[in-house]
Amino acid sequence: MKAPRYLSAFVVVALCTAGAWALRAGVTAPGSDPVVAPSSLTASSELAGATRLRHAVNIRSGPATPKVLTNSLNHGGAPVPVACATCHTTRAPNLALHASEDLKEFHQGLAYQHGAQSCLSCHNATNYDTLRRADGTSVDYPRVIELCAQCHGPQYRDFKAGAHGGMTGHWDLARGPRERNTCVDCHDPHAPAFPKVRPVFVPVDRGAVQQAQRAAAHPVSDSAHE
Repeated sequence: MKAPRYLSAFVVVALCTAGAWALRAGVTAPGSDPVVAPSSLTASSELAGATRLRHAVNIRSGPATPKVLTNSLNHGGAPVPVACATCHTTRAPNLALHASEDLKEFHQGLAYQHGAQSCLSCHNATNYDTLRRADGTSVDYPRVIELCAQCHGPQYRDFKAGAHGGMTGHWDLARGPRERNTCVDCHDPHAPAFPKVRPVFVPVDRGAVQQAQRAAAHPVSDSAHE
Protein backbone atom coordinates (compact mmCIF):
# COMPACT_ATOMS: atom_id res chain seq x y z
CA MET A 1 0.00 0.00 0.00
CA LYS A 2 1.37 3.43 -0.97
CA ALA A 3 1.92 6.09 1.69
CA PRO A 4 -0.24 9.23 1.43
CA ARG A 5 1.38 12.13 -0.39
CA TYR A 6 1.10 14.41 2.63
CA LEU A 7 3.11 11.90 4.70
CA SER A 8 5.97 11.87 2.15
CA ALA A 9 6.07 15.66 2.12
CA PHE A 10 6.14 15.70 5.92
CA VAL A 11 9.14 13.34 5.96
CA VAL A 12 11.07 15.54 3.49
CA VAL A 13 10.42 18.68 5.53
CA ALA A 14 11.46 16.92 8.73
CA LEU A 15 14.72 15.71 7.21
CA CYS A 16 15.57 19.20 5.88
CA THR A 17 14.84 20.76 9.25
CA ALA A 18 16.99 18.22 11.07
CA GLY A 19 19.85 18.80 8.65
CA ALA A 20 19.68 22.56 9.12
CA TRP A 21 19.77 22.25 12.92
CA ALA A 22 22.70 19.85 12.66
CA LEU A 23 24.69 22.33 10.58
CA ARG A 24 23.92 25.17 13.01
CA ALA A 25 25.21 23.01 15.84
CA GLY A 26 28.50 22.44 14.05
CA VAL A 27 27.72 18.94 12.73
CA THR A 28 29.02 18.30 9.23
CA ALA A 29 27.67 15.98 6.63
CA PRO A 30 30.03 13.52 4.91
CA GLY A 31 32.04 15.23 2.17
CA SER A 32 30.89 18.75 3.06
CA ASP A 33 32.84 21.75 4.36
CA PRO A 34 32.70 22.27 8.13
CA VAL A 35 30.35 25.02 9.26
CA VAL A 36 31.27 26.56 12.58
CA ALA A 37 28.51 27.56 14.93
CA PRO A 38 28.44 31.32 15.68
CA SER A 39 28.78 30.71 19.42
CA SER A 40 32.23 29.17 18.92
CA LEU A 41 33.64 32.14 16.97
CA THR A 42 35.97 34.60 18.64
CA ALA A 43 34.59 37.78 17.13
CA SER A 44 37.17 40.53 16.61
CA SER A 45 34.78 42.74 14.66
CA GLU A 46 31.25 42.03 13.47
CA LEU A 47 29.32 39.05 12.15
CA ALA A 48 27.82 39.13 8.67
CA GLY A 49 25.05 36.57 8.48
CA ALA A 50 24.87 33.64 10.84
CA THR A 51 28.33 32.13 10.54
CA ARG A 52 30.62 34.67 8.81
CA LEU A 53 33.24 36.52 10.83
CA ARG A 54 34.18 39.84 9.23
CA HIS A 55 37.50 41.51 9.97
CA ALA A 56 38.03 45.24 9.88
CA VAL A 57 38.71 47.33 6.78
CA ASN A 58 41.34 49.93 7.68
CA ILE A 59 42.20 53.07 5.73
CA ARG A 60 45.95 53.53 5.39
CA SER A 61 47.05 56.46 7.54
CA GLY A 62 49.87 58.57 6.19
CA PRO A 63 52.54 60.27 8.29
CA ALA A 64 51.56 63.14 10.54
CA THR A 65 54.16 65.28 8.77
CA PRO A 66 54.70 64.85 5.01
CA LYS A 67 58.31 64.09 4.13
CA VAL A 68 60.50 63.58 1.07
CA LEU A 69 63.64 61.52 0.65
CA THR A 70 66.98 63.26 0.21
CA ASN A 71 70.19 62.17 -1.45
CA SER A 72 71.84 61.99 1.98
CA LEU A 73 72.14 58.49 3.43
CA ASN A 74 71.91 57.37 7.03
CA HIS A 75 74.24 54.85 8.69
CA GLY A 76 72.22 52.00 7.21
CA GLY A 77 72.57 53.35 3.68
CA ALA A 78 68.94 54.44 3.38
CA PRO A 79 67.92 57.93 2.16
CA VAL A 80 67.27 60.42 4.94
CA PRO A 81 63.68 61.75 4.97
CA VAL A 82 63.07 65.41 5.75
CA ALA A 83 59.88 67.36 6.22
CA CYS A 84 58.65 69.36 3.24
CA ALA A 85 58.57 72.46 5.42
CA THR A 86 62.37 72.23 5.71
CA CYS A 87 62.63 74.01 2.36
CA HIS A 88 59.16 75.45 1.89
CA THR A 89 58.46 78.54 3.94
CA THR A 90 55.33 78.47 6.08
CA ARG A 91 54.47 82.15 6.11
CA ALA A 92 51.78 83.86 4.08
CA PRO A 93 53.06 85.06 0.69
CA ASN A 94 53.67 88.71 -0.02
CA LEU A 95 51.74 89.15 -3.24
CA ALA A 96 53.16 92.65 -3.75
CA LEU A 97 56.55 91.21 -4.73
CA HIS A 98 56.93 90.10 -8.33
CA ALA A 99 60.64 90.49 -9.09
CA SER A 100 62.47 87.35 -10.15
CA GLU A 101 65.17 87.86 -7.53
CA ASP A 102 62.69 87.59 -4.66
CA LEU A 103 63.57 83.97 -4.00
CA LYS A 104 61.76 83.91 -0.67
CA GLU A 105 58.51 83.96 -2.62
CA PHE A 106 59.52 81.00 -4.80
CA HIS A 107 56.72 78.43 -5.17
CA GLN A 108 54.32 80.66 -3.25
CA GLY A 109 52.48 82.07 -6.25
CA LEU A 110 52.38 79.00 -8.50
CA ALA A 111 49.00 78.21 -10.00
CA TYR A 112 48.69 74.56 -10.92
CA GLN A 113 46.40 73.19 -13.58
CA HIS A 114 44.62 71.00 -11.06
CA GLY A 115 41.40 72.97 -10.91
CA ALA A 116 43.34 76.27 -11.02
CA GLN A 117 44.38 75.72 -7.42
CA SER A 118 47.40 77.14 -5.62
CA CYS A 119 49.35 76.09 -2.54
CA LEU A 120 47.07 77.93 -0.13
CA SER A 121 43.98 76.32 -1.64
CA CYS A 122 44.81 73.21 0.37
CA HIS A 123 47.58 74.18 2.82
CA ASN A 124 47.38 76.45 5.83
CA ALA A 125 49.48 79.56 5.28
CA THR A 126 51.00 79.36 8.77
CA ASN A 127 51.73 75.63 8.73
CA TYR A 128 52.11 73.75 5.46
CA ASP A 129 52.08 70.45 7.36
CA THR A 130 48.35 70.92 7.96
CA LEU A 131 45.57 71.24 5.42
CA ARG A 132 42.53 73.49 5.23
CA ARG A 133 39.04 72.81 3.99
CA ALA A 134 37.09 75.20 1.81
CA ASP A 135 35.41 76.66 4.89
CA GLY A 136 38.80 77.46 6.45
CA THR A 137 38.81 74.72 9.08
CA SER A 138 41.99 72.69 9.49
CA VAL A 139 42.47 68.99 8.87
CA ASP A 140 45.63 67.07 9.68
CA TYR A 141 47.61 65.32 6.96
CA PRO A 142 46.57 61.69 7.69
CA ARG A 143 42.94 62.73 7.04
CA VAL A 144 43.70 64.12 3.58
CA ILE A 145 40.78 62.16 2.13
CA GLU A 146 38.41 64.61 3.81
CA LEU A 147 40.03 67.42 1.87
CA CYS A 148 39.94 65.65 -1.50
CA ALA A 149 36.30 64.64 -1.04
CA GLN A 150 35.20 68.28 -1.14
CA CYS A 151 35.77 68.48 -4.91
CA HIS A 152 35.96 64.81 -5.88
CA GLY A 153 32.57 63.68 -4.64
CA PRO A 154 31.94 60.87 -7.18
CA GLN A 155 35.37 59.36 -6.51
CA TYR A 156 34.79 59.56 -2.76
CA ARG A 157 31.40 57.89 -3.17
CA ASP A 158 32.98 55.06 -5.15
CA PHE A 159 35.81 54.85 -2.62
CA LYS A 160 33.39 54.33 0.25
CA ALA A 161 31.63 51.63 -1.77
CA GLY A 162 34.93 49.84 -2.40
CA ALA A 163 35.00 50.52 -6.15
CA HIS A 164 37.86 53.03 -6.16
CA GLY A 165 41.36 52.90 -4.73
CA GLY A 166 43.93 50.17 -4.25
CA MET A 167 43.99 47.82 -1.31
CA THR A 168 46.02 45.08 0.30
CA GLY A 169 45.03 42.18 2.50
CA HIS A 170 42.15 39.77 2.07
CA TRP A 171 39.28 39.97 -0.37
CA ASP A 172 37.34 37.66 1.93
CA LEU A 173 37.05 39.50 5.23
CA ALA A 174 36.24 36.21 6.91
CA ARG A 175 39.89 35.22 6.36
CA GLY A 176 41.61 38.40 7.50
CA PRO A 177 41.62 42.21 7.54
CA ARG A 178 41.99 44.52 4.57
CA GLU A 179 43.89 47.80 4.26
CA ARG A 180 42.91 50.43 1.72
CA ASN A 181 44.99 53.23 0.26
CA THR A 182 44.13 56.86 0.73
CA CYS A 183 44.03 59.40 -2.11
CA VAL A 184 47.66 60.54 -2.07
CA ASP A 185 48.96 56.97 -2.11
CA CYS A 186 48.05 56.87 -5.82
CA HIS A 187 47.41 60.47 -6.87
CA ASP A 188 49.81 63.40 -6.70
CA PRO A 189 47.78 66.52 -5.86
CA HIS A 190 50.66 68.69 -7.09
CA ALA A 191 50.59 67.33 -10.65
CA PRO A 192 51.25 68.68 -13.15
CA ALA A 193 54.27 70.08 -11.42
CA PHE A 194 57.98 70.51 -11.95
CA PRO A 195 60.00 67.30 -12.42
CA LYS A 196 60.53 65.61 -9.09
CA VAL A 197 63.99 66.08 -7.61
CA ARG A 198 65.35 65.13 -4.24
CA PRO A 199 66.53 68.05 -2.16
CA VAL A 200 70.25 67.99 -1.45
CA PHE A 201 71.90 69.45 1.62
CA VAL A 202 75.04 71.54 1.29
CA PRO A 203 77.96 69.07 1.29
CA VAL A 204 80.51 69.46 4.04
CA ASP A 205 84.04 68.19 3.39
CA ARG A 206 85.36 67.67 6.90
CA GLY A 207 88.90 67.13 5.64
CA ALA A 208 88.91 70.44 3.78
CA VAL A 209 87.56 72.24 6.84
CA GLN A 210 90.30 70.82 9.06
CA GLN A 211 93.00 71.72 6.55
CA ALA A 212 91.71 75.27 6.36
CA GLN A 213 91.71 75.53 10.15
CA ARG A 214 95.30 74.24 10.39
CA ALA A 215 96.43 76.58 7.63
CA ALA A 216 94.88 79.53 9.44
CA ALA A 217 96.50 78.55 12.74
CA HIS A 218 99.96 77.89 11.25
CA PRO A 219 100.49 80.11 8.23
CA VAL A 220 103.49 79.19 6.08
CA SER A 221 105.43 81.91 4.29
CA ASP A 222 106.49 81.61 0.67
CA SER A 223 110.18 81.64 1.74
CA ALA A 224 109.74 78.30 3.47
CA HIS A 225 109.11 76.65 0.12
CA GLU A 226 112.13 78.19 -1.62
